[in-house]
Amino acid sequence: MPTVTLGLLQHACTANPVQNLKKTLALTAQAAKAGAKIICTQELFRSQYFCQSEDHANFALAEAIPGPSTAAFQKIAKQYKAVIIASLFERRASGLYHNTAVVIDADGSLLGIYRKMHIPDDPLFYEKFYFTPGDTGFRAWQTKYGRIGVLICWDQWYPEGARLTSLQGAEILFYPTAIGWHPKEKAEYGINQHGAWETIQRSHAVANGCYVAAVNRIGLETPVGGDGIEFWGQSFVAGTSGQILAKASVDREEVLLTEIDLGKVDVTRTHWPFLRDRRIDAYGDLTKRFID
Repeated sequence: MPTVTLGLLQHACTANPVQNLKKTLALTAQAAKAGAKIICTQELFRSQYFCQSEDHANFALAEAIPGPSTAAFQKIAKQYKAVIIASLFERRASGLYHNTAVVIDADGSLLGIYRKMHIPDDPLFYEKFYFTPGDTGFRAWQTKYGRIGVLICWDQWYPEGARLTSLQGAEILFYPTAIGWHPKEKAEYGINQHGAWETIQRSHAVANGCYVAAVNRIGLETPVGGDGIEFWGQSFVAGTSGQILAKASVDREEVLLTEIDLGKVDVTRTHWPFLRDRRIDAYGDLTKRFID
């Protein structure tokens, strides 16, 4: 199936996990009814972005995988014959938690999980307090509608993750995301911050000759008071040459539908043969922290 429609779910989140799940399931069904065959949620859609503070009470938001949320998405996937990528806060064991994406095929089967590899620790993004670094490695899955890879938010800044996923044959890289501005910094840094975020991901599409789909939330969230984070939305799909094929708004709930042609992956990779010309004999130092 060379042509497939992607559905990216962009919306605001409330403090009520049940309500957020209900909304996301409804948007998933809406996307499927509109023709989407591969549907991706935004990062940690079941709650507001709780990593703005280090609070042990927030561990109660986590759930087992497989679990109730996974089962709900499996039911929709089977009903509409759609592939679904859902981002969840995983409770793996007591004291062991991950930022995890589940990948569900069009028959409702759970193909596998990806655990976020790069964990940030910045003002209002205190993820190291909550998440153990992923141990699944970078992965790609053959779904009914194409071979896909999934990475999560902070992973999107690292070309190594995109490359290693693409080397497993991924035709589309999905990035569930929760990123935004510190309101006091927006006027001075906002344009450059968003531009860097979009540019680095478009560069992954260019360097790997694949599609890139980034899904971000919207809204101002202040769960611990203060100025909070203003999420900048602007979910997008980039083509195999890095061109923007579709882009959502800054502040509106949207189901972003984008039809892509998977045949262009092979065309791009043979005309711009970056994978052919890689000097794998010269890249050993990439496994070092720093080269003195």
